[in-house]
Amino acid sequence: MPLPPLLAATAVFSGVVLTATIAAAQPSTARGQISVAQVRAMLDQAPTNPTARQVLTAYLGGAGETAGWLLDAAHDRGAPPCARRLTLDAQQARDAIAGAAGTAATETPATPLIIRDMLKRAGCRLTE
Repeated sequence: MPLPPLLAATAVFSGVVLTATIAAAQPSTARGQISVAQVRAMLDQAPTNPTARQVLTAYLGGAGETAGWLLDAAHDRGAPPCARRLTLDAQQARDAIAGAAGTAATETPATPLIIRDMLKRAGCRLTE
C-alpha cells in the first residue's frame, strides 16, 4: 500500500531534524540538504551511540519509504516494476556514498546518491 505523501514527507522531515541533532559537527550542504559527511558521521557513530543509531534508522527508513512511494506513483503512471525489491541497510548506504570523498562530502547531498543506488540495485527503470 503506498504511503500517503504527507506521511512520507513527515518521515523524511523527521529524519532531517534528527540528523541535524546527531551530526551537528558535520554541516549540511549550502542548500540545507543532508550531506554525505553527515550520513558518514551517523554511520560511524551508530555502532556505539544509541541516539545516532536511532537517527540513522529514521533517516534510512524515511529514504526507503519515500523511494517506495515514488516508485508506486511511477508504476501507477505506467512505469515498469523493478526487477527486485528495494533494500537499504547501513552498509548499502555506506557503499552508495563511498564515491563522494574529501571536501566535497560536505557539499554533496547524500539522499540522491542513496536513492539512485537503491533503484540501480533493484533493477528499476523509470524511463523506457
